[in-house]
Amino acid sequence: MRATPALVAHAEAALTELLQFAGPADRALSAYFRRHRQLGQHDRGFIAETAFAVLRRRRSLEAAAGSAAPRALVVAALVRVFGLSGRALEADRELATRVKLAAREPLAPALQADLPDWLWERLAAAYGDGEAAGIAQGLLGAAPLDLRVNLEKLTREAALARLGLEAAPTLLSPAGIRLKGKPAINRHALFLEGAVEVQDEGSQLLAYLVAPRRGEMVADFCAGAGGKTLALSMLMHGSGRVYAMDVSEKRLRELAPRAARAGISNVHPIVLADEGDLRARRLAGKLDRVLVDAPCSGFGTLRRNPDLKWRHGPGAIAELAAKQARILEAAARLVKPGGRLVYATCSILPDENEVVADAFAGRHAEFKALSCADLLAVARIPLDTGERLRLWPHRHGTDGFFAAAFERR
Repeated sequence: MRATPALVAHAEAALTELLQFAGPADRALSAYFRRHRQLGQHDRGFIAETAFAVLRRRRSLEAAAGSAAPRALVVAALVRVFGLSGRALEADRELATRVKLAAREPLAPALQADLPDWLWERLAAAYGDGEAAGIAQGLLGAAPLDLRVNLEKLTREAALARLGLEAAPTLLSPAGIRLKGKPAINRHALFLEGAVEVQDEGSQLLAYLVAPRRGEMVADFCAGAGGKTLALSMLMHGSGRVYAMDVSEKRLRELAPRAARAGISNVHPIVLADEGDLRARRLAGKLDRVLVDAPCSGFGTLRRNPDLKWRHGPGAIAELAAKQARILEAAARLVKPGGRLVYATCSILPDENEVVADAFAGRHAEFKALSCADLLAVARIPLDTGERLRLWPHRHGTDGFFAAAFERR
């Protein structure tokens, strides 16, 4: 990595905007690049990598630099994360030297973990200091690029042969491929013909927990842009009906071209006004399978979205947990007797996971808990995390996920 004064200045300017936390960091960075179209691919890569390194390691970099100023954080990241020397950062040589010397100083656990104090304390209380440190460390790296093969179009082996890229089968998902590096897969022929979709391996496993069958009626209650909707349809071999429900019309609009590319015609988008929308209530007691991938803090995706740990505070977690409970209640009404309900989040906090699932089970004796380990075993997926699914970057190499499965008696 070569750091010219101009690039360091751009990294400082971009980071200054990102640290306002007015919205998702990737969108803010894209907006910055649109305003600076003269920047080439290498320049953009330098700016993005530096800014995201600061978002990942903000607390330890502040401690090393002795400052929270964007310029100081950029220099600290270039020294601590990317190994640049004072000579390479001539204009900031004194600061670079101070940052390098600060590496010898011990840090408090939350600073070592690069987490807000409140988040570290919750993780340590839930899992113990040692496991919390492992979780935090696993969330500091960059996430790999995973693909889900559309098994209705070709086998995973055929996809690997056609990719022409350095890649390997995922260890858990039967449909997954993990790429080396971050190639522009959206220009690849396999992507353009709907034979592969970008989807984290952990997210792919949720479809195997739902395990929809041919001809069934299924709902993806918080469908978003429809990645899991498409995976559910694939397991149904394109038969039956999959209702993709979401309150965001904009995100659901992304599903139509994706479904067309994949050759899927059994997906039916429904834009909801809220979780109690009449269009959803008309399906009460009629669906065989319902997936609730609930809106959450997203802390399980900090490898991809490190800004989330600075944007969400404890108050937001309480609000999200209440919202998750309301959504789960509404989705549960759609499940028919003998049907399956799967509640999932990409959070690592018990408040959004076990607490919500346990409270639901306590209110609804008509739903019995199912073992996620047993459900995955049926799909020949070698993963046993107990009755509930718990995925961790430091243990499974996936995003952090939680899931609980229930069957209506």
